[in-house]
Amino acid sequence: MSFEVKSLYEDLHQMPELGFQEVKTSAYVVEKLKEMGYTNITTGVGKTGVVAVEEGAEPGPCVMLRADMDALPFKVDGKDCVIHACGHDSHTAMLLAAAALLKGKIKRGKLKLLFQPAEETLKGALAVIEDGVLDDVDMALGLHIRPEGDIPDGTVAAALLHSASIFVRIDVEGLSSHASRPHLGVNCAETLAAIVQNAGLLKFAPTLTWSMKCTKIDVGGAAPNVIPDKGYCLYDVRAQTNPLMKDFRERFETLVHLTAQAYGATATISEGGACPAAEYDDDFKATVIESIVRTQGEDALAPACGGGGEDFHYYKMHKPSIKSAYFGLGVGATPGLHAADMHFDPKYLPMGVDVMVDVVERLLG
Repeated sequence: MSFEVKSLYEDLHQMPELGFQEVKTSAYVVEKLKEMGYTNITTGVGKTGVVAVEEGAEPGPCVMLRADMDALPFKVDGKDCVIHACGHDSHTAMLLAAAALLKGKIKRGKLKLLFQPAEETLKGALAVIEDGVLDDVDMALGLHIRPEGDIPDGTVAAALLHSASIFVRIDVEGLSSHASRPHLGVNCAETLAAIVQNAGLLKFAPTLTWSMKCTKIDVGGAAPNVIPDKGYCLYDVRAQTNPLMKDFRERFETLVHLTAQAYGATATISEGGACPAAEYDDDFKATVIESIVRTQGEDALAPACGGGGEDFHYYKMHKPSIKSAYFGLGVGATPGLHAADMHFDPKYLPMGVDVMVDVVERLLG
């Protein structure tokens, strides 16, 4: 029976589902795992996730391979649709192909295969953690395809330098009045403008990478002669390290509340999603580098590169003793990840499979 990665990818690409709704995808994963001979399979992990386990006869570490499964929402030609525009279908295909090659080869320790839901919501990793997926895990390995421009096609980066990221909403409440009597009101539009302006004056260490962008302001009504009393703005914030993000959160919260207070308004801050920065273990990363060179040759080893945000890093944050690594596979994805028409050449997917299999065989085989 063949479990060729390109065929698996083509199947999965036709069943895109949003986070925590991966019902067809999970069923497909379970079906394939059973065909491979896996019997220790748990479904409903983190609501729609799947975990399969293969144990060796000798003692050893528990190594977890993780792939995400969810797709993204889009509006195309005025119609709502769901599209695999980030490559999670390819990640699931690579993990299934690796599972087929590893079946029966685990001699010591334990192999745990995690098909994680809802990475795009930044809540999937937290959901499977809550269901105990990390309890016995010693090492966790993930991967992500890379777009053109990150690393060359057909190369592999041993580490993706994901930043910490949060989405912040600031709701401001003032007091409405007639625009001819502005002194009787508290203008939330002007308060929000002041918050955005003051936030732009925050400064952090120039040796670290960070960014904060106001991505939306919504305030006021239809009448131009009414002082608006309610409005909000949205922020996308990125930070190179987790301590830097902590510093941002504390200073930003103080700035928002004091600015609103100065204008006589009140502000409420809420986060719509967050993920930690990458924290890797040098020895495990070295193992991944060796596997890349062993399976693909030295010319295929690419330098570490940036990669946005990723909820995979909640695993390390939740259980610091875990050795963590996460590599990137150059597939020439274009025009870019999260583009509705994102596409790439699946001929590179076997490279990701080979790296995962080699890492596990060296640790557990």
